[in-house]
Amino acid sequence: MEAVIAVVALLFVLLVALGVYATVKVVGAAKRGVDRTIHQARRTVEDTTLKAKSYTQPGAAGELAQLRLKLRTSMRATQDALQAAVGEDESLRESLSLFDRLSTHGHELDRELKRLETEPDRSRLSAALPEMRERTDQITKSADALRWAARDRAHRFANDDLDSLSLQIDMEAGALRHWTTEAGPGAQDPAGAPSSASTASAEPAKDGPAPWPAPAGPEGRAGAQEQTWPAGGAEPAAPAIAPPVARPTYSWEKKPRPESTT
Repeated sequence: MEAVIAVVALLFVLLVALGVYATVKVVGAAKRGVDRTIHQARRTVEDTTLKAKSYTQPGAAGELAQLRLKLRTSMRATQDALQAAVGEDESLRESLSLFDRLSTHGHELDRELKRLETEPDRSRLSAALPEMRERTDQITKSADALRWAARDRAHRFANDDLDSLSLQIDMEAGALRHWTTEAGPGAQDPAGAPSSASTASAEPAKDGPAPWPAPAGPEGRAGAQEQTWPAGGAEPAAPAIAPPVARPTYSWEKKPRPESTT
């Protein structure tokens, strides 16, 4: 009895632990989903604000907004392209690690640009703009190079696979049409028409002697075994009308009755 109680208690503890673990997992997934949604919403709002500033604010403030928007767009596009392609091409792991190092410089530059947006001294802001512009161009150029290299690599692999597939399909199509390669002067046409060689083989030979036809009837069969070709190999001419052959009569055969007229 005590063993049964212990087993039931152990099962209850396991069920409780499993329920707690599942609850933690569900809560964690929900929290990550909420955080992801909040991050995407915040990023969308920030990008929309930067676009509005780049169009509405003249001078250094508008240029800072354009630099931030350019930096964020390039880095985000490169990150999405590399993360999507690394699952199919493991050689892009090194490119992804290089991009992570580049992202450190990109985040640092974005924070500096964001601090300069609130800089009250316009002269210092104008003096810092050339350096910010140069660093932004350098980082975005490197990010674009990684992104386009990954896309060109994927495009090249797709073209190579398509060329190989087309070659295999051509070989298979040629194997299915094997008669076009094996057909010679004496082959048969695929439509079913016999070729010249098969037609020639089907016709009887005209140079050699034709077999002697055996006459019908028992006498003909018996006489055919003793017939030979005449001298010279020429076939004797058959008579135009064969003479009637008399049928032998036997004593045990019944005589035919005359037809009655009644």
